[in-house]
Amino acid sequence: MTVRPMRSPRATIVDVADAAQVSRQTVSNVLNRPDKVAPATLERVQREILRLGFTPHASAQQLRRKRSSAVGFEVNPLGHRRMGHILDEFLVELTVVAPRHASHVVAFAPDPDDVIAAYRQILASGLVDGFVLADTRHTDPRPGWLMEHEVPFVSFGRLWDLPELQCWVDVDGRAGVRAAVAHLVEAGYEQVGFLGWPAGSPVGDDRRAGWAEGLHEAGLTSPGSDEESSNQDLDEATAAAERLLGRLGQGAAIVCASDLLALGALRAVRNLDLEPGRDVGVVGFDDTEVAAAMQLSSVRQPVAEAARVAWDMLLAPTSPEPQAQLLTPTLTVRRTSIRRAP
Repeated sequence: MTVRPMRSPRATIVDVADAAQVSRQTVSNVLNRPDKVAPATLERVQREILRLGFTPHASAQQLRRKRSSAVGFEVNPLGHRRMGHILDEFLVELTVVAPRHASHVVAFAPDPDDVIAAYRQILASGLVDGFVLADTRHTDPRPGWLMEHEVPFVSFGRLWDLPELQCWVDVDGRAGVRAAVAHLVEAGYEQVGFLGWPAGSPVGDDRRAGWAEGLHEAGLTSPGSDEESSNQDLDEATAAAERLLGRLGQGAAIVCASDLLALGALRAVRNLDLEPGRDVGVVGFDDTEVAAAMQLSSVRQPVAEAARVAWDMLLAPTSPEPQAQLLTPTLTVRRTSIRRAP
């Protein structure tokens, strides 16, 4: 019987980054855009590449040889249910901006049993040069896999588990909710409750933090009775809002993590024979067409700007490493948050 020596594990881009004490993005720049890297850093990273025997993945080399002038965008039904119309709007805006970069967008569906499989398949086909990610979340395997395989990408949404990666553009939901609370306090509502998603959603938790900060800035307290949670379901949101209003009472207001939750709050207000705006203030998040039709005040995300920034960050870097951009949303004030005399 012949015993074959065990092969040492193949060095990865993560190993090189750790050894050179730089980010994975810097290693990627050394491989793909060395002119963007400071000479001393370039020399240090190249030294570690040689020492570790690191070689780029064949898929990445093939990607650089054959440009398709396209980026991939995952269309995930679960993500779109979580994020509502925002991902649809972002995909449209991404597609509109693409011709300015002589490129286009290739939408694809994921394998529900293997998140990475669809990325691996479309990358091997040569259809795309890189990816735009969306619906980022904790334990998301996509950013790490793309970095390890030296595949260019940018994310619409923070890379929550990889703070060292700055290749993302996001909307400051915390600031948007904080502004909504300030508006409601100024409008004269005595208490401001929060209707959010169950804990664990990084986007939802961030928006809840904005509510708590807004209360603190206004000199209000935030006992546990001032909030409720619901999934993206209208009936569930209505029931949660009814429970919340049962504790808050007339003269209070509710800030919601999404427009769908806010629609549930409006139903709850009317189920209690109260009038939105006059008796109970309601503010949503996303400023959908339904919000406009229902005269619902809502926080609007600058989705078109986010798509433009994503393209610029992916295809036209202006610095050695991408700089994450956090965009500020705006509050659209309508009838549901304007307090009127009975």
